[in-house]
Amino acid sequence: MALIILFTTFSCSTENNDHEVNDVNSEYVVPATKVIEIEILELINDYRIEQGLSVLEGLDLIKSQAYVHTDYMVETSNISHDNFSQRSAFLREYAGANRVSENVAYGYSSPASVVNAWINSESHRGAIEGDYTHFDISAEQDENGYWYFTNIFVKK
Repeated sequence: MALIILFTTFSCSTENNDHEVNDVNSEYVVPATKVIEIEILELINDYRIEQGLSVLEGLDLIKSQAYVHTDYMVETSNISHDNFSQRSAFLREYAGANRVSENVAYGYSSPASVVNAWINSESHRGAIEGDYTHFDISAEQDENGYWYFTNIFVKK
């Protein structure tokens, strides 16, 4: 019996979402950075350099929001942009963000595979190539060892 693994990616931006959120939590958790996360951020910045774009800086507030969402996707076994407006509102209020965008993915097993999938998708590439100043990522595995990813981009 063949095992089929679904590789999925989605992209979301504040340019197409409602920004009105009343319940923004000011507390946050920043987990230790994993090697896979460092490699993904390096690959994205390498790609931006190749395109003549500025390098993006990491930011703990972004990582905290990426982590909360990735953990949520693992818990629900569902890839989504659920509650993106809340993450965006948090980053607007506490990180001084003017614009927020998010790429999510599931099922990719290496940094290169997930970054290549995002680059080969017009909407995801738009976030990667966008006019942003900061970014960060969370990569978490479910109980079966499959990776979930949330990569958030911010313009300050």
